[in-house]
Amino acid sequence: MKKTISSVMKSVIPTKTAERSKKEIAEAALELVKKEITKFPEIVGLEFGGSFAKGTWLSKDADIDIFVRFKKSTSEDKFERISKKIGFDALKKFSPYVRYSEHPYVEAKMKDTKINVVPFYDVKVGEWKSAADRSPFHTKFMSKSLTQKMRDEVRILKTFLKANKIYGAEIAKQGFSGYVSEVLILHFGSFENIIKSISKIEENHVIGKTSKKFDTSLVIIDPIDSNRNLAAAISDENIGKFILICRAFKENPKLEFFKSRKAKASRKYWKNLLSIKFSFKTRSPDIIWGQIKRATSSLSTQLELAGFTVLRSKAYTDQQNDAYLFFFLESTKISDTYVKNGPEFFREGSSKSFISKNLSGAELMWVGKNKKIISLEKRKYTDAGKFMTKFLKNNLHTGIPKGLETDFKHGFKINVGEKGLSKSIKEVASELISTDGTFIHFN
Repeated sequence: MKKTISSVMKSVIPTKTAERSKKEIAEAALELVKKEITKFPEIVGLEFGGSFAKGTWLSKDADIDIFVRFKKSTSEDKFERISKKIGFDALKKFSPYVRYSEHPYVEAKMKDTKINVVPFYDVKVGEWKSAADRSPFHTKFMSKSLTQKMRDEVRILKTFLKANKIYGAEIAKQGFSGYVSEVLILHFGSFENIIKSISKIEENHVIGKTSKKFDTSLVIIDPIDSNRNLAAAISDENIGKFILICRAFKENPKLEFFKSRKAKASRKYWKNLLSIKFSFKTRSPDIIWGQIKRATSSLSTQLELAGFTVLRSKAYTDQQNDAYLFFFLESTKISDTYVKNGPEFFREGSSKSFISKNLSGAELMWVGKNKKIISLEKRKYTDAGKFMTKFLKNNLHTGIPKGLETDFKHGFKINVGEKGLSKSIKEVASELISTDGTFIHFN
């Protein structure tokens, strides 16, 4: 394991040239923002944050985060309005656009490097007014706590997470953030120790110190806020993948774990895939991702209620015009009848009510071996595509978040199988009918 980690270490540390280039871009961006903040008395300073400030960035994709410090007394309206104006005016030559966390912030690209201009309030620890208020404390804490060796170990962990597609805090990914990577290295001391510890970790294990109880598969406490569980933003699916790849790497520590690998789709299951495509009015990527994820979850429930078994589902958007909701079903066609279990015959009132409500419409009714009254009912829909078409035409308010209703009213398209999907969208959809790439490492 040590030999593999040592080999990866050499490849993840940025070269002196890359460091110089990144520093020049960062300082140029900072100067542009500096010029704009002088116009507003509400602002009391600015500083670098994120992986660049902490020295844990990866040379291939390091963002530059510039945090703008607002007086605590600034109203939320001014906080948002002024920060957006500063970001847009400072980065006007670089096609800036708005992104959303709890509050909007401005992003742009300078020489292939993302620049984020993020507002935060000048508050004391624990007196948070916005989600970004912790970030400067994170930067100071990690800058002081991480040794140079640890910073490079963070880079190894990030590379490992990225190669296995579980890196990124954005709602689209719900993976491990850069800050979580730093917290894990600080807690365990090294990448090797993380592998060994996570391989045998138990459910609800708490990493860090807190007096609060959290109900998540894994608990990772924010070192500067013991009431905050960083793992709450990570999906169970990604926590599971992390544990499995740690186990696999421990057993067979190969360089392949640090290289992205493509899963192979099973062609025979294309016929089980239901997809919904619609176009949307442009909005922040974070907002549209949240909406389509909620829509996918809600429509999965409706499919299940209608009798279809949803094995897996996922949402996807190009973040510009089109969005897709995908459902991998046990079958897109089901039996035209189903069994409805009623109450036990000893329960007089309940059994009488069940019989009177269901007898006339049932195909058959009998007393089961489980002591329950059972009816065989006629199913309204046996075809998933037809069910979903009808449902979306008549029940938008039930299955779709309010923010998407107008988009759906303008039209949607339902497909079963790969027909009608472009090559790039087929690639996205095929993940649902593939063995997860995590398991490739177990061969």
